[in-house]
Parts: sequence; structure tokens; C-alpha cells
Amino acid sequence: MTPEQDAIVAGLATGVLALLYGIALIVWVLSRPAGSERMRAIASAIQEGAMAFLQRQYRTVGIVAIVLAIIIIFVPSLGWQAALGFIIGAILSGSAGFIGMLVAVRANVRTTEAARVGLKPALNVAFRGGAVTGMLVVGLGLIAVSGYYAILLGINDGNVARSLDAMIGLAFGCSLISVFARLGGGIYTKAADVGADLVGKVEAGIPEDDPRNPAVIADNVGDNVGDCAGMAADLFETYCVTTVAAMLLGHLVFGSTLPAATTFPLLIGAVSIVASIIGSFFVSLGNVDRARIMGALYRGLVVAGILALVGFYFITKVFAGSSLSPIDIFICAVVGIFVTGAITWVTEYFTGTQFKPVQLIAKSSTTGHATNIISGLAVSMQGTAIPAIIIVIGILVSYHFGNGVYGVGIAVMAMLSLAGIIVAIDSFGPITDNAGGIAEMAELPQDVRSHTDPLDAVGNTTKAVTKGYAIGSAALAAIVLFASFIQELVQHTCHATTTPACASVATTIEGLFSISNPYVLTGLFIGALLPYLFASLAMLAVGRAGGGVVVEVRRQFKEIPGIMEGTAKPNYGATVDIVTRAALHEMILPALIPVGVPVIVVLLTFFHVLAGNTGAEMMGGILIGAIVTGLFVAISMTTGGGAWDNAKKYVEEGHFGGKGSIAHQAAVTGDTVGDPYKDTAGPAINPMIKVLNIVALLLVAFLVH
Repeated sequence: MTPEQDAIVAGLATGVLALLYGIALIVWVLSRPAGSERMRAIASAIQEGAMAFLQRQYRTVGIVAIVLAIIIIFVPSLGWQAALGFIIGAILSGSAGFIGMLVAVRANVRTTEAARVGLKPALNVAFRGGAVTGMLVVGLGLIAVSGYYAILLGINDGNVARSLDAMIGLAFGCSLISVFARLGGGIYTKAADVGADLVGKVEAGIPEDDPRNPAVIADNVGDNVGDCAGMAADLFETYCVTTVAAMLLGHLVFGSTLPAATTFPLLIGAVSIVASIIGSFFVSLGNVDRARIMGALYRGLVVAGILALVGFYFITKVFAGSSLSPIDIFICAVVGIFVTGAITWVTEYFTGTQFKPVQLIAKSSTTGHATNIISGLAVSMQGTAIPAIIIVIGILVSYHFGNGVYGVGIAVMAMLSLAGIIVAIDSFGPITDNAGGIAEMAELPQDVRSHTDPLDAVGNTTKAVTKGYAIGSAALAAIVLFASFIQELVQHTCHATTTPACASVATTIEGLFSISNPYVLTGLFIGALLPYLFASLAMLAVGRAGGGVVVEVRRQFKEIPGIMEGTAKPNYGATVDIVTRAALHEMILPALIPVGVPVIVVLLTFFHVLAGNTGAEMMGGILIGAIVTGLFVAISMTTGGGAWDNAKKYVEEGHFGGKGSIAHQAAVTGDTVGDPYKDTAGPAINPMIKVLNIVALLLVAFLVH
């Protein structure tokens, strides 16, 4: 077989290996004891709520997907191959989150039961439950890209260019599901959380996860549909999009002179799947106490990263004898792993209770709500600086060693290749959060909460850390997509022009994107405003939906006697239904932004409102503007929200007066503001900027005259 065929086989084989490992984890998790009847009843209510929401969400998204697939079929430059890829990407993206969440909502009660025995058994159940989602993300992702690419090569008689063009449809399908999953899940989880906190903690003075709170089940459901299914769809999309974009770049930059450059990203993914599986075994090794929980999780990530680098060194031999030396490509892969580790550490610094930023917010809470908000906003802004510098260094180094933007693509692929164990660490968070809630609602002994609480605290940090990873990788992936957009623009212009020298066309195209060009500058401003508009709509959606929960919880406290005394049961289903309907309704408008804006530019070009190359110039400006501001808005929101959340927990641990103090009241307010920051608007910007780039990439042929 050729090196290209070897890469495809390796991608398929390791993808299947990841799925088999995921199945083995499912069997192991489901074999654990599920606790008492009361615990199982609470877990069942969470499962039913999560299933009801996702089923209704996917029905809504399915209608949109069918309409878009039909449109793609009849677009001359796309056709049925891109439409089929679109459907495959959408189905597998939804499946990764859906199946992972099904396991997570069953692992939560088993984690609670394991906590009766000790901290270490609870950690093992929670992590392995989360690892199912991680393995599904990378396994299904690599199978989708490798398998569909192999099918397309067969259909197109080995025509790489035509096959890769159709692969963009696969990437679009993944992205569409991701933006809806992030928005819908984010709106759901934070509307329930905000509503539960405002009435339960602030007004009624009852603890978090208190069974007397009518919104408590909706809150626990939200942890799963937002942080589990939403994150899975987000990173599945980033994984697939990055792989496709890096393959496309390899072909556009090197063509037939180095065919191995096209399929090399598949080898990177294959190596890291094996490394992630091995790394996951190290999480459960050693003595685990409260101070070492985060270290136990990081140990698995570090082992996976080191093993992946060893594998990368050997697979770069496919570049031997080419214009790119194996050691240069290896350096690009090292950069990707370095960026992963650096962003992980920086995010933990700004969101961990043991570091100064969170402690600063907690201290500022002693002087009231306003100073808490001011400090939180300041930390959120400061939190953008170091990640941006890390990304800049990563771009410059990988660009230098990787013969231009292809090196950046390899660095991003190396970064995303560890998504399996990263998602496992992330999904650990909602499982432990739910485990603590089940323990509280089932009124289990305090020693159980003494095991679930530290796991929950670490889970909050891991969710923040993985959001930082997702944002950093999304920004770099968007840059790779933009480079692919430029290369595709050059290719289409070469075919459309009578100029024999394509190099001169490339120079002309690249020269179009100057800030002295009014169309580029206009595009920059339009693109720069999109993340702000998108985030504002998401925040307002949470506010409206959360307000509905507040009204319902107040109504039940008033109209159902005995709730506060514990003699009457709240109507949990009513709040679940309110949040479900609100989330599905509110997610539509923001999701239309990244799809609609490129279409509007194409329509303006079609009707000659934008003449000549001006449509392409404006589109390029829009993409760059959205990438730059999207990166900073997303990092700021997720960092600030995570810091606000853990500042509250820091106060609740007994600092600055502890629970019930003025500092605690202010910290709860900050946490409530930060919730939609970190779990709705900020994370949803990731898929938004990538959908924008992918739609532009799909429509690039309509910008060429």
C-alpha cells in the first residue's frame, strides 16, 4: 500500500479501537452499583429530563439539517457528495454527544454510590464515565474523516481535489450540530442554574441542590446537556474540521508533489488515540486524596502527551526526502502539544481557588456586589493576555518550521489529537456535579458529601480548563480554515482566469486583503461585531429563560404548601419543561448568524451590489475580524465566569466569612452573572467562528468572476 492508504487504514483502525475501548468503559460503568431506590429515582428524573431535551433539540436541528442538505445538493459547486458528507457529519456529531450523555447520566448515581466507599472509587467511576464521551469523540471523528475520504476517492477515481471539496460538507455538518448543541445546551443549563440560585440560595436561603427547590432537577439536567453533550459536539466538530482543513491545506500547498502531506493529519489522530487510551489508565493509579485529584487527572494527560510526541517523531518519516524535513514537521507537532499544556495551565491559574485571581475576586466580595463584579470583569480581561501570546508564539514557530500555514495546520492537528483525554477530563465535571446533587437530594450521610464535594470542586476547574483548550484550538482551527479559504479562492480564480501563470494570480489574490482596501476594512468591522452580537443574544436568552424559572419557582413556593417544610414534593417537571421550551426557541436566532452572513455576501455579489473581487475582499475581512474578536470575547467570558464560580466556592470553604456572610451573598451574585458567561455565550463562540469560515469555504466559488 502507499503511505496515503496506510494513513487511511491507520485512521480507521484506531477509530474502531477507540470505540471498542469506549464500549468496554460503558460495560464497566454500568456494572457498578447504582445505590438506593431513592438515589435511582433522582437519577432517573435527571435522565428523563436530559433525554427529553436532546430528543426535542435534535428534532428541531434535524429539520434545519434536511433543508440545508437539499440546498447543498442543488448548489453546482457542491452536489450530492458534499450533501452526503454533511448528513454524515451531523449524525455522528450528534451521536457523540448523545451517547456520551446517556452514559454520563448513569455514571452520576454510580459515582455517588462509589463515594460511600471512598474518594478513589468515586474518582474512577466519574473519570471512566467521562472517558466514554472522549473516546466517542475521537473514534467517531477519525472514522468519519478517514472512512468518507476513502469512499470519495473510490467514487471519484482517486481525484483528491474533488474528494476534499466534498469533505468540506462533512465539516459543515459537524459544525452545524455543534453550534446548536452549544447554544441550546448552554441556554438550558444556565437558565436552570440561574433560576435555581436566585430563588433558592438568594431568596429562600436553602443550599445548592436542595430537594425543596423546584428547579434542582432542571439544574442537574443542564450540567449534562451543556457540559457533556455540548462540549462533546463542540470538540467533535473542531476535531473533524481541523483534520479536514489540514488535509485540504496539504493538498492545496503541496499537490501531487507530496501526497503524504494530505493524509498526514490522519496519522497524527491515529497515534494520539492510542496514546490517550494508555494515558487514561494512569488516572486511576497511585494514592488519591483531596489534594491530588487534579494531579491524578493531569497525570493521564501528561502521559498521553508524551506518548503522542514519541509517536509523532516516528510518523514524520513520511516526509523524508521532501522539501519539508521530518524534524521540522515534528517541531510543529511539538508546538501543538506545548500550546495545549500552556493554555491548560494558564486557564487553571485564572480559575483555580488556590491562585490569586480567584482569591482577589473573593476578597473583593467583602465590600459588596459591585466590587465583586468589577473584580470579576477585570480578571476576565486579564485572562486573555497570556493565552493570546501563547497562540501567537505557536503560530509563528509552526509557520516558520512548517513551510508556511501548513505547519500551523499540523500544530493545530497535534493539539486537537488529544481531544479524547481532554473531553474525558471535561465530562468528569458534570458527572461529579450531579453526584454531589444526588447525595444532597437523597440526604446521604455527610461523609459521602465529603467525597463528592472535592470531586465537584475539581470538576469545576476541569470544565474551565477544557473550555480554554477548546477556545484556543478553535481559534487556531479558524486560522487554518481561513488559509484554506484563501487557497481555494486562488484555485477557483486560476480556473476562471485566462492567465496561464497561477502564481501571479495567487499574488494578486493575497494582495487584495489590505486594510487600505475599503471592502476589506468594512468586512473587518462587520466580522468583529459578530461575536459580540452573537454573545449578547445568547446572554439575553439565558436572562429570559432564567426569569421564567424564577417566576415558576416562586409560584410553587407560594402555591404548594409544605415544600419548605419538606412535607410536599415540588413539581420538578414544570421547570424542566419551561427551560426546554425556552432553550429550543432561543437558540435559533443566534445560530443563524454564522450561516446567514456569508450567504448575504454571496447574494450581494450575485446581484452585482459587490462587483468584481469586492465580495471576496469583504468575506476575507469578515472572517479575520470574527476570528480576532471571537478569540478574545470567548476567552474573557469563560475565564471570568470560571473565576466568579470558584470565588464563590472559595468563600463557601470558610474564607472571608463563609456561607451566609456579606462576601458570600456578593459571590453568589458574581457566580450568577458568570454562569452564562462561561457556559453559554463564551463556549458557543467557538463553533460560531468555525461555521462562519466553513460556510465561506463552501461558497467560495460564488465569489470568483
